[in-house]
Amino acid sequence: MTGFLHIMVLHDEFELIIGRDALTSYRFGTGTAEHLFCSTCGVKSFYQPRSHPDCWSLNARCFDEPVELEIERFDGKNWDQSKAALDAGMPLARRQRCTSRSA
Repeated sequence: MTGFLHIMVLHDEFELIIGRDALTSYRFGTGTAEHLFCSTCGVKSFYQPRSHPDCWSLNARCFDEPVELEIERFDGKNWDQSKAALDAGMPLARRQRCTSRSA
């Protein structure tokens, strides 16, 4: 486990102000998700998840100020079933904002 606390943010609502040149990227499995790491320290502060193609997943542990979160468990071993269960329980407004229209 990485300790990553996901906060989904629409692409057009996120701006990386500094550090883009320090990012390194890799893909594995389906190749859909783009995992971005700091090439200096290795921290994963955000990435492009396959589960939410219209959003960045930001790591709440990298924020300057703590945020109040409701933690939902996700079984990555059974990804498709977990994604369906997550979508079924997600409030409609958020589901429409941070999921692919075809998913």
